Amino acid sequence: MNNVRALIIDDERGARQELIRMLKSYPQVTVLGEAANADEAEKLIGLLKPDLIFLDIQMPGRSGFDLLENLIHVPEVIFVTAFDSYAVQAFEVSAMDYLMKPVREERFKSAIDKAIEKIGTNDCAAIFVKDRGKHHLIKWKDVHLIESVENYARLFFGGEQVLLKTSLNRLEENPDCQRFFRASRSILFNIDYINLVKKDDNGTLVELKTGESIRISERQAIKFRSLIKL
Repeated sequence: MNNVRALIIDDERGARQELIRMLKSYPQVTVLGEAANADEAEKLIGLLKPDLIFLDIQMPGRSGFDLLENLIHVPEVIFVTAFDSYAVQAFEVSAMDYLMKPVREERFKSAIDKAIEKIGTNDCAAIFVKDRGKHHLIKWKDVHLIESVENYARLFFGGEQVLLKTSLNRLEENPDCQRFFRASRSILFNIDYINLVKKDDNGTLVELKTGESIRISERQAIKFRSLIKL
């Protein structure tokens, strides 16, 4: 049985209590806590690292979408809202489901069953990025290269690239980025994309399956060779 760790985010206390009541029928789901606004939610998500959040959209202060834009660790999202006008935007950020208040039991069951199945695959660690007017929910396993660009990190994935306002140091600390190696001060790469490793007069060169060649800094070379048992 897969245990799903969930957080409920809604400014209405009654709405939070109703979701907690409905979740009592699902022993696979553990409610870690609840938040009444985006600020509280951001702190709890950073601290508790939930697998799933039930997220209202219109809240005092920042909206549910504003919250997602500030997260490095992005759980799976089930939106729970009284408005149907955000459905397209929810689809753009790859939300798992979009439930309308008052939530019907059969729709709730469908959303929970989907969450338990998907989260059980351990394949859903992702990052939410808004870049040039477009919303992206990007799985870390699909990112093969991260490049430092001034105060941003440029993520390369599936033939696309986006800018994320964060540092490589912060990304290195993210548990979702454990498959990334720091090649130099300005480059992180996903070791699952290594195609070939070469040693030459200038040190260690890594070729990725996506075609890029990455030079490992002298400082990082020993650590890298130990990692891949060279």
